[in-house]
Amino acid sequence: MAFKQVGIFASISGPLVAESMLRVAAVLKAHGIEVRVEQSELSATTLPEIKAQSREAICQTADLVIAIGGDGSMLSAARDVTPFGVPLLGINRGRLGFLADVSPDDIETQLNAVLLGDSETETHFLLQGRFAEGDGVAEATALNEVTVHSATMSRMIEFDLYINDVFVYKQSSDGLIISSPTGSTAYALSAGGPIMHPSLDAMVLVPMFPHSLNSRPLVVPGDSELRITLGDKVGAEAKVSFDSQLEFRMHPGESLHVKKHAQTLSLIHPRGQDFYGVCRSKLGWASR
Repeated sequence: MAFKQVGIFASISGPLVAESMLRVAAVLKAHGIEVRVEQSELSATTLPEIKAQSREAICQTADLVIAIGGDGSMLSAARDVTPFGVPLLGINRGRLGFLADVSPDDIETQLNAVLLGDSETETHFLLQGRFAEGDGVAEATALNEVTVHSATMSRMIEFDLYINDVFVYKQSSDGLIISSPTGSTAYALSAGGPIMHPSLDAMVLVPMFPHSLNSRPLVVPGDSELRITLGDKVGAEAKVSFDSQLEFRMHPGESLHVKKHAQTLSLIHPRGQDFYGVCRSKLGWASR
């Protein structure tokens, strides 16, 4: 794929991110590619000669978006680029880097290879959540997980779970994590969920500290439609979190609907990167 215009998302300020932005922009310009950068204080001081635009404006015309930062930056960028069908590449300036896998030490080598077509593309699906908010309806998307959790630190919530309108169970717990395969190595893993290959068409539901020894993670087909209805106990409010970045309040009696988002994310990796290799590196598999 030939890239004519590439956008750079890097809103988190700091010398390491700024240095990576300069190196990425230099590689892109050496290939004769038109560069657009996310409008931010960092871009204004680091790349003043390059046109700065909003994320939406960049996504409307870009052939590729490069996100510089950690996995949090990738999650935010994924939600922005997916509606426009723009592929995403990550430069890792965070800690783990499950999603942003271009090493800051190899930016020139790996980015040049990607621009010349020596890369691999993975397709990831996002989760879409919808629920009533006041007199309207609130909607948001998540690449990793949608989490329903107690709004009060020391109080459990009670909720009913339905899958495709079939009642599954009533549960008292701190909450429920609904994870995509992409998110199975994130929050869901910390809560005891299974690791799923990103290519799987499935979702995993992981209870958070359930008040029962029989509650276990549940893997369901990716085309399932979930409904979580919060118990009507007065004062038992909950919060709904999308990738731990967007948060909404949920009241007793209200329902959250979660399903696969209609559009998918194309995530670009340097050739030779594979999921199991990333797990070995990031999770310490086979280390002594």
